[in-house]
Amino acid sequence: MNKYVEFTVFTTHEGSELVSDILSEYTDEGVAVTDIQDVIDLERSGKTWDYADDDLYRADKTVIVKAYFKANVADSVTGAIEKRLADLKKNCPFDLGTLETSKRETDGDLWREQWKERFKPIRIGKIVIVPEWIKYEKKADEQTVIIGSNMAFGTGEHETTAMCVEFLEKYVKSGDTVIDVGCGSGILGIAASKLGAKDVIMTDIDECAYEASVKNCEINGVKNARVLIENLLDDNTVKGNVIVCNIMAETLIYFAPFIGGNLTGGGTVILSGILNDRKDKVIKAYRDAGFILADENSRGEWTALVFKGTVSL
Repeated sequence: MNKYVEFTVFTTHEGSELVSDILSEYTDEGVAVTDIQDVIDLERSGKTWDYADDDLYRADKTVIVKAYFKANVADSVTGAIEKRLADLKKNCPFDLGTLETSKRETDGDLWREQWKERFKPIRIGKIVIVPEWIKYEKKADEQTVIIGSNMAFGTGEHETTAMCVEFLEKYVKSGDTVIDVGCGSGILGIAASKLGAKDVIMTDIDECAYEASVKNCEINGVKNARVLIENLLDDNTVKGNVIVCNIMAETLIYFAPFIGGNLTGGGTVILSGILNDRKDKVIKAYRDAGFILADENSRGEWTALVFKGTVSL
């Protein structure tokens, strides 16, 4: 019987995505986030949420991020993660909570089944994100995005992802080329394809993200997508009518002077992963780069922005 180590990090709502990103670099077994704020935000927005973990109702609102590692490599891997977390806490400008960690050994693959039981289909506009192990009969007005069992990059329940999907539905037109920067599991690129994009280009610098996106494109029967392991900014020959980036604000700000090189004139840039207190800095960076703010939305602690490029970009 296989033995695994369950590794848990205690953080905040604001810190959960950063912590998840770190853990996902060390495992292809998946990362699970338990956050009461996600439930509150989904209830307010009218989205469907069909599970509730007992830990979700912790009075102190601590967010729990878990990952699983094979027992024979767990000590070295978790040691490396703890060093990364220490560096993160030292350099991060916002509250990450305690970043305390805990480990426990678990037998067999029972945790996989318990973990899978947590995830149910989530509808975001016309798009329904469905874990592959769930049989789902879509309605006439729906498009499904099936996500595979490697969940290291999330299932779409995070508000930053949901806002991107909503903006894709609003701005993607038939015949568009859509570029998904930092594609993770490929949810956004696949959603763009289902919403009518003619071509989709997904880019990420993480090999695990590349593999997850390729697999999820196959599961969904998406034939019009290319998945690339590269930094988009290194290749100005890749151009799209719509660029979507669900990345932290600091990276989005860094992209601002360059991203226009990958955008067709008058195209649309959808940005998410922005903490509310960094919204103004992102807006300034893109306005300084010649973009026009066209739309915005906020959910919980997060903001998503839509910019239009000028014809000269």
